[in-house]
Amino acid sequence: MIWNKEAECMSREDIEELQLKKLQKVVKRAYDNIPYYNKKYKELGIHPEDIQTLKDIEKLPFTTKDDLRESYPFGMFAVPSKEIIEVHSSSGTTGKPVVSGYTQKDIDSWGEIVARGLTMMGINDEDIIQNTHGYGLFTGGFGVHYGAHKIGAIVIPISTGQSRRQIEIMKDFGTTVMIFTPSYGMYLAELAKEEGISKEDINLKAIGFGAEMWTSEMREKIEDKFGAPAYNIYGLTELMGPGVAVECNSQNGLHISEDYFYPEIIDPKTGNTLPENTKGELVLTNLEREGMPLIRFRTKDITSINKDICKCNRTLARIERITGRSDDMIKVKGVAIFPSQIEKALLKINDVEPHYQIIVTRPHLMDEIEVKVEASEELFSDEVKEMINIKKKIEDYIENEIGIRVKVALVEPKSIPRSEGKAVRVIDKRNLH
Repeated sequence: MIWNKEAECMSREDIEELQLKKLQKVVKRAYDNIPYYNKKYKELGIHPEDIQTLKDIEKLPFTTKDDLRESYPFGMFAVPSKEIIEVHSSSGTTGKPVVSGYTQKDIDSWGEIVARGLTMMGINDEDIIQNTHGYGLFTGGFGVHYGAHKIGAIVIPISTGQSRRQIEIMKDFGTTVMIFTPSYGMYLAELAKEEGISKEDINLKAIGFGAEMWTSEMREKIEDKFGAPAYNIYGLTELMGPGVAVECNSQNGLHISEDYFYPEIIDPKTGNTLPENTKGELVLTNLEREGMPLIRFRTKDITSINKDICKCNRTLARIERITGRSDDMIKVKGVAIFPSQIEKALLKINDVEPHYQIIVTRPHLMDEIEVKVEASEELFSDEVKEMINIKKKIEDYIENEIGIRVKVALVEPKSIPRSEGKAVRVIDKRNLH
């Protein structure tokens, strides 16, 4: 089943012709309406007319998260603010968060690309979709929501949390599709078992998951526990939100809506474009976005692109499942966390040293973070009560910064290994590859 046959089954030649037309238009719009692009392109002596072929995109500079932060909050908008009807934001990493603005047309486009993705999973207007992705500034909940509306399915906007209620609703409402992060899905499966509810009692037909990295073993486990196929959803706040690429029923790579996004793979070190089927960093360009078109945005996600026609008959290029990032970001419980955020919280507290390590584990089914922090000499010789107060204070500050609770362990001074090069801040023991 295909949602938009014309767009999803175009010939490669037609896709590229359409992409070039849209690229020329979007580069001109960005140049004319976004001060950041105007200044950057003028400095480099680039004009919109220089884009004569798709390969000419390589003449354009990359856009990075830092560029977006410098334009905080609305400096990257290409339309007057009265035309923006919704804003979303990613978590602030080194201070300022990234803000994403949408016009009505952008919201419609977002619904369209997610509708394609949901249809790829075999979902239609007969389905009941239980959406556990977070609503609010995070784009996760809303992307799925708009796509569900577009295909006419019932959507239950339950968001994250209320875990036992999630199980009850799955059973009582006859949920046919679950949307969750893999680790949350595993947790729900565990709760369902405790409640004495089997996969036959809930009768799911599909699962959509994303927002964190996962292994094929994790997918198999989830499929087995829920008795339904699980499909990968990829997206990022900067470009739109979830739905940029979604897996079809072949479960062999995620189809990118190439009429909305132009994908490239680059060598993260040199910035040079890499050929098809070569692993590198994914770079994406908005081809349709009105509110905030981004050109050559570096996602930091490592993948490869395959343009062969898929078994499902779609001609849209596929990206491989994301298995890593070219920077130091970690995703835990669907939340993007940077060591710098933790550092920022620690620097507000006098009794600890700015020496720390973030240890991420998945001891059971849910991700856990422990932050080891060196106590100052004075604090370490203080009484236990004072240590407990400081530990709680650090936990509060970090939660305020990253939005999730972590466990803090105060360790003796000088016990965290020092490095003359780049400090090893994150020890990820989750075995995600």
